[in-house]
Amino acid sequence: MERSLVLIKPDAMQRRLTGTIIARLEREGLKLVALKMLHLDKALAQQHYAIHRDKPFFGGLVNYISSAPIIAAVFEGNKAVEVIRKAMGATDPAKAETGTIRGDFGLDIERNTIHGSDSVETAEKEIKLFFNEDEIY
Repeated sequence: MERSLVLIKPDAMQRRLTGTIIARLEREGLKLVALKMLHLDKALAQQHYAIHRDKPFFGGLVNYISSAPIIAAVFEGNKAVEVIRKAMGATDPAKAETGTIRGDFGLDIERNTIHGSDSVETAEKEIKLFFNEDEIY
């Protein structure tokens, strides 16, 4: 079974979309195995988005994800990463299909409601940033 990290971003939290997003992912056949609400500090946000460190949007991304509480979750299932990526839709909500999470709820490319790991290898690293093994059931 694969696992993937999902972050429900500040814009979704502020619009009370958490339950809707979790329900959509569960309807895809995924099992929720870890969940917590937290307010990321900038150090963790920078570590999480380190791959983008040299890109011009890095500072804005870090500031945004650390601006308000988020939900961190781990979902498990067959091809979890692929299933979540498909359910999320394109990074830019303007390009995401209707029926995807970003297509239905994303506001813009920065406030796009949800983050999901982009590969199994990335998922393993990201999950360890947010959860200890004893927090995953």
